[in-house]
Amino acid sequence: MSVLKSALLASAAAFMAAGAAHAADLPVNKAVPVEYVRVCGAYGAGFFYIPGTDTCLRIGGRARFEGGYQPSYTRQSGTNSGDTSGYQGRLRINLDARTQTAYGTLRAFVRLDAGARTGYSGVGTSGTQQRIGQAFPGLGIDQFGRDQQYVNVDKAFIQFAGLTAGRASSFFDFYAHDFEFAGATLGSDVFSTNLLAYTATFGNGLSATLSIEDPVFRRTPIFSPTNNPAGVTVNASVANFAQSNSPAPVFIGYTNGIPTRYSQVDVIQRERMPDFVGVLRVDQAWGTAQLSAAAHELNVGDVANGAGTGTGSNVSIPHTNSVYGWAVQGGLKINTPFIAPGDSLYLQGAYGNGAQMYTGYCAYTGCYTQSTQTIQGQKFNQYFADATLNPFTGQLETSTSFTTTISYLHYWTPEWRSAFFGSYGEQSFSNGARLVQGAIFSLENPNGTNAFGSNAVGVPGTRFYQLSQALRDTYQFVAGGSIIWSPVKDLDIGVEAFYTQIGLKSGRAIDLDKSPTAYSNISGINNGTFAVATATKDSISQVRFRVQRDF
Repeated sequence: MSVLKSALLASAAAFMAAGAAHAADLPVNKAVPVEYVRVCGAYGAGFFYIPGTDTCLRIGGRARFEGGYQPSYTRQSGTNSGDTSGYQGRLRINLDARTQTAYGTLRAFVRLDAGARTGYSGVGTSGTQQRIGQAFPGLGIDQFGRDQQYVNVDKAFIQFAGLTAGRASSFFDFYAHDFEFAGATLGSDVFSTNLLAYTATFGNGLSATLSIEDPVFRRTPIFSPTNNPAGVTVNASVANFAQSNSPAPVFIGYTNGIPTRYSQVDVIQRERMPDFVGVLRVDQAWGTAQLSAAAHELNVGDVANGAGTGTGSNVSIPHTNSVYGWAVQGGLKINTPFIAPGDSLYLQGAYGNGAQMYTGYCAYTGCYTQSTQTIQGQKFNQYFADATLNPFTGQLETSTSFTTTISYLHYWTPEWRSAFFGSYGEQSFSNGARLVQGAIFSLENPNGTNAFGSNAVGVPGTRFYQLSQALRDTYQFVAGGSIIWSPVKDLDIGVEAFYTQIGLKSGRAIDLDKSPTAYSNISGINNGTFAVATATKDSISQVRFRVQRDF
């Protein structure tokens, strides 16, 4: 046994020695060093280095709940008639990447917004976002027109050595509803557009910017009597948000000097020239001042049919020339820490010719259709059009608008603050715009019929012409305020209320809620057999509640 035991031990020792010698020949697997995320203090709090790079990144975002109430005054049935409340939940994701280079900071910023909204247009679903392809409605029986999901590439831009390129806020804008929930005051606020800009800095807070911007996000339609909201039937065709053709009539033939033949021009604008924006700005300890200017091309198609409709041997087919609208804006922000830390005052005014969205006159109602009904039971519509087509000359005639806004933010305590805001604005169409539209209305409607619906102007000199709503000069007034509680950093719980009034600068208009069939009884209105209710102004109030967390 002792011999066997000695042999086994010797064998084991030999195997161990052989194994150790073999192991010494194998490669050694060393642990990969862990690269910990490092804080980047060069650009402020929240930045860290992306592992393996010299790029600093900050991840942020937002979560929001919002609910609101707006009265319903309508006397008519309809898809959304009677809705008084609306709710929405929204999310936002921000990515801010910065790298230091020999030319300065290289920055890329992206922001994604998404949300779910229900209810009426004042708080819930947005026709504006649907028209520009950012939102899609739920089409079920119970939620038709009341439920909307949307995704918006709000920001995606690069900044380098004074250059800004990508999707960003328009450089023209200044106040941009900074202190408001709803953004109800009148003022330019195009927070997502495609642009290429260069900013030069001169020291002491002074800078100048030249920006080339996408014109699509600044367009208000050229007036068309057949440009109707979704679901309205025109000449046996159902109009939709995105019409392929929006015709405006134009005279092409005369007999003894009297227009007797007409055709149509497609007034949906083409994408030809960008908008040109120039800005002078100064930022100092006392606040900020900015002067903005913009040039905006207006263009349309050619005459649809050379033959046209009607008679007349003297045929002259016009070609509509493109024209440039323009706008100027001045803004002033004054910091008032002597009243309370964090307080500030905004003052802003803008004037536009053929550039209505640059003045922001359509901010409350919505800017991408020529007329909308934001108030349920609205008496008459405001018309938003950068220009009208003169049917005699075939040329564009621009409208004008101006807006003024004041807003003040006050901190009662570090946790409680309030905003107070108000604005006033007007839009006016060219002299004689309604008159010439009425002239071609009488030729297209010789029997007193109306194929244009509520966009009809009527025959000059008649009672219907005096009361029709299309192309009327209007004004708008907004006033409101809010109270917000921030119990902890980056959490806001608040409520906002505001009042909006729209009105005619002169005359009266048919009250469409009390007299909904008026535009089907033009001859009766003119001969006095059909009585209509009229109005000079309309108004609405709205209340919103919001809970928001930023991070």
